[in-house]
Amino acid sequence: MIEYGKNVTPAGVGERALASAEEAGLVARLRAGDEQAFRGIVGRYHSTMLAVARTYVRTQASAEEVVQDAWLGVLNGLDRFEGRSSLKTWIMRIVIKTALTRGAREARSVPFSSLALKGEEPAVSPDRFRGANDALPGHWNRYPRNWQALPEEVLLGHETLEIALAAIEELPEVQRLVITLRDVHGWTNEEVCEALEVASGNQRVLLHRARSRVRAAIERHLDG
Repeated sequence: MIEYGKNVTPAGVGERALASAEEAGLVARLRAGDEQAFRGIVGRYHSTMLAVARTYVRTQASAEEVVQDAWLGVLNGLDRFEGRSSLKTWIMRIVIKTALTRGAREARSVPFSSLALKGEEPAVSPDRFRGANDALPGHWNRYPRNWQALPEEVLLGHETLEIALAAIEELPEVQRLVITLRDVHGWTNEEVCEALEVASGNQRVLLHRARSRVRAAIERHLDG
């Protein structure tokens, strides 16, 4: 029960304030040229930056060059960082802008798979899911024939992972980026929306379509 007249701190406010203070300290160290602080953020964000860059350019080598250029952009832009978004989101925006510029130079034409067509058919037929009146709405009507028989080590094995990653590579550009950030690198809905500047509803739709396509690819693989 809340006792009126006493100061009450909502849950999570203290943690957010602490995180903001820690990030402000980190930014100050970076601006002062602290090499250890810089090595720390490179270790924390480099792999994600590479995955994001790879979404926009054709080769791994190009992605690595994008990330190198992005790090230079981070260093040169630190004095302009105002803290309106998290440091991670700000860094990823620099990566995206750098990769877009590089990708535009590389591409003579837009791949058909990257075009999001209006009225696009669902990746998986809605009939494959249970309805709102079922015990588990939104779940599959049936699972792959041999899904339940597979031991966990096979289901989560290297081959299945390769199928999932290959399916992600075949996704339209924005879907591929959203699922990579959410499911591969563990970003939250809010972080993805802020970095990509998309509405929360749009992000959920993109993620659902991406997951549906990947799930369908895994199902086809498991069904033989």
